[in-house]
Amino acid sequence: MTAAGPAFLAAQQAAGVIAAKSRGDLAGAEELLCAIGDETVRTRGFMLLAELALALVRTRTGQSMDELVQELTLLMAEAG
Repeated sequence: MTAAGPAFLAAQQAAGVIAAKSRGDLAGAEELLCAIGDETVRTRGFMLLAELALALVRTRTGQSMDELVQELTLLMAEAG
C-alpha cells in the first residue's frame, strides 16, 4: 500500500460519515467516524475529501481555488 493509501481509504470513510449524517443516521455516522482510525489518518482523510470536493466545485463553476476558499471562509464566518 502506498503512503497515500490510508488517506484515500479514510476519505472514502469520511464521505460515508457525511452521507450517514445527512440521512439522519447519527449512530451510523459515529460508528463510521470511530472506524477511520487514529486522529492523524482521520484528519488526512477529511482534508483529502475537502480538497476533492472543492476541486469538483471548481470544475463545475470555473472559479479558482482561491476564490472558492475565500467564499467558503466568508460563509463560515457568517454561520459562526
